[in-house]
Amino acid sequence: MNILTTVIIGFLILEAINVATLYFAPGSKLANGVGVFKAWEESKQYPDIHNFIKYLVNWVAGAKLIFIFLLIVVLYFGDQDTLLFSAVALFASILSFYWRLFPLVRQIDQNSQVEPKNYATGLAIMIMGFVIVFFVAVHIAVL
Repeated sequence: MNILTTVIIGFLILEAINVATLYFAPGSKLANGVGVFKAWEESKQYPDIHNFIKYLVNWVAGAKLIFIFLLIVVLYFGDQDTLLFSAVALFASILSFYWRLFPLVRQIDQNSQVEPKNYATGLAIMIMGFVIVFFVAVHIAVL
């Protein structure tokens, strides 16, 4: 098993845990659960808004599931070049977090609407870890 396969399998496992959390325990404060956002509990007072939020949470879980299954196909059928370009695509798509999501979650954090405090910073560091792992794996694979 090469470095790209190992990194992609690791990513798949983490994303599978995230999907399970979003589908079966969306209010969790672990593994991508939206329980860290105070708005999750507050929205329960407004069934229409809460249903909309639940819809969006399930939509995110479904989109993640698509990526999981596509990566499984890549792992099973892909050659080394396909694995390499898949890792580059994952690197770029994960990096996109800093374009729209990070500014928003940082603002939510600064407005004390997320628990624990400084959640945005911890999330940004964790996601940068994913970016670095994919970057290093791609460079090792190319060398």
